[in-house]
Amino acid sequence: MNCELICVGTELLLGNIVNTNARYLSEKCAELGLSMFYQTVVGDNPQRLKKVVQEAMSRSDVILFSGGLGPTSDDLTKETVCEAFGISLVEDAYAKTMLEERMHKYGRKIIENNYKQVMVPEGQTVLYNHNGTAPGILIDKDNTIAILLPGPPRELIPMFEEYCIPFFKKRSNVTIRSIMVKMIGIGESDAAARIADLILNSQNPTVAPYAKTTQVHLRITARAENEEDCMALIKPVYHKIREKLGEFIYTTQENEEIEDVVIRNLKDKGLKIACAESCTGGMVAARLINVAGASDCLSESFITYSDESKIRLLGVSPDTIKAHSAVSEECAIEMAEGVARISGSDIGVATTGYAGPDGEDVGLVYMAVSCQGETEVLRMHSGHERNMIREAAALRVLFLVYKMLNN
Repeated sequence: MNCELICVGTELLLGNIVNTNARYLSEKCAELGLSMFYQTVVGDNPQRLKKVVQEAMSRSDVILFSGGLGPTSDDLTKETVCEAFGISLVEDAYAKTMLEERMHKYGRKIIENNYKQVMVPEGQTVLYNHNGTAPGILIDKDNTIAILLPGPPRELIPMFEEYCIPFFKKRSNVTIRSIMVKMIGIGESDAAARIADLILNSQNPTVAPYAKTTQVHLRITARAENEEDCMALIKPVYHKIREKLGEFIYTTQENEEIEDVVIRNLKDKGLKIACAESCTGGMVAARLINVAGASDCLSESFITYSDESKIRLLGVSPDTIKAHSAVSEECAIEMAEGVARISGSDIGVATTGYAGPDGEDVGLVYMAVSCQGETEVLRMHSGHERNMIREAAALRVLFLVYKMLNN
């Protein structure tokens, strides 16, 4: 089936909010085997919205809508779509009960406009909202499927996963399975060049690259009758990718980040880690703490931003800073070894660099990891802006921890 996405909201056109729903829904449609040919963003204008809906109905099997289901007068997605399909709106008793219970629970006064949300198209499927007040709608009429979802991602995502994914899976006689190969330490163009033949020539499975901050993700997607056959198609392609890019790969799990892998490795080996951060200002430790159970592994964390704090807290030699500066390989080594020694941890992690925004050495960062007596240093010179430099350094040093743990 071919599909298209219509995101409704003037705030999207003005750039007041980032349209993360489009990215999420595009990825999920691809996983479900829906071919998305069009995406439209339209403001809260009934005439323009009606025109967009009519165009979509003339060319697509499935139309996904995001936004415009709220209680205000400019929330007109439901009304406009129902008019286009020739369907009347009726009150849904269960949606009304859910609305009243939710408003009461949070101590909010119900006004008449709120009840606008519980009007649904007669004879169609209501997608009850467990995370907000506006239910979604699934219309299946005249060989066209229209799915209306609320705008807030915290409502849209669970609603799509609860109702829409099972709906499309039941209608499909093909199983689609993907794995995401995640890498750090290589650029998108370099990675793509190394596996150009797989990207250009593979049809089933397909290989698609995605660039992230300091990361490259490769999605391998296969279609077959069942999951076992999908994986049989994916495995040889993954092995070819691993032959060429294995030194940069840290996971093939969609929802797993480098910090998840590091914490799991630390737990498996019964090791403790401590951090000493200068330019990253706690971002390394924050990533580790994002993982449940990090307290089993992370013993201490220091933000040693000044030269004096590096000397006083970590035992960095003043002579080292005088001879090489605080942003140097030598200083990073002493920071990593110092924090491991002072905390009594098996692993010490250190970052020191120039995050900018000014200066000729902006983007120069040294990262060191001391792992059970062995210390390795990584030098990075990035041309990005301040926060991207810091984020990149945090990811790169955690990847260095991962590599040392697995060597």
